[in-house]
Amino acid sequence: MERLQRIIAHAGLASRRQAEQWILEGRITVNGRRVRELGTRADAARDRICVDGRAVRPAASKVHLAFHKPSGVITTMRDTEGRPSVADYLKAGGHPPGVVPAGRLDYATSGLLLLTNDGGLAYRLTHPRYGVPKTYEVKLSGTPSEAQLERLRRGVGLDDGVTAPAEVSVSRRLKQKVWLKVELREGRYREIRRMVEAVGHTVERLVRSRFGPISLGQLARGEMRPLSEGEVARLKRAVKL
Repeated sequence: MERLQRIIAHAGLASRRQAEQWILEGRITVNGRRVRELGTRADAARDRICVDGRAVRPAASKVHLAFHKPSGVITTMRDTEGRPSVADYLKAGGHPPGVVPAGRLDYATSGLLLLTNDGGLAYRLTHPRYGVPKTYEVKLSGTPSEAQLERLRRGVGLDDGVTAPAEVSVSRRLKQKVWLKVELREGRYREIRRMVEAVGHTVERLVRSRFGPISLGQLARGEMRPLSEGEVARLKRAVKL
């Protein structure tokens, strides 16, 4: 017997906190009886548990994957324009339904993407409250001044507000260009590209090399691999699970 919110979270439908809210709102029934008490327990294998009248399926085995997303692949599971998507790679790898990306990388960005059917973990990995750091390798079309780098570090004013402080360092200097290493703890839409444009440069290439404790490493472009038990444990510790 487990608490209802735990069963719902393990089924990948919501975080435990969201499931608790559903219980308080009277959206959950167990064997036809509406439940509003947070301490209610049930047997996921024997009891009929429903959310808004729809049955909750028992939790599937947890899947945790690292994927090296190529540029030109969309992170959403469906695309009306017929572009290659993460879903195509999951299907080709024979992974079960319900495995989805934890967060996004934009169409032109490549690098590490985490995928899982663990809804509670995915929620925390992407929620700003937990501030999981993400590291990017960024090639600029030009050489920024120290003042411009400092602006990136302190925070840049964008149309949706000032960005949070970031760790920014020069990792490689070319003849007329530069590679930066940028670590962020928030995940706004096209954030790094917009930050760089705001200080007068353009991103030529953007690769996510790290997500929390997980590194892209030598994973080939377009390839997936399962995370080890140790890696999953480190991810959970990073979000206080």
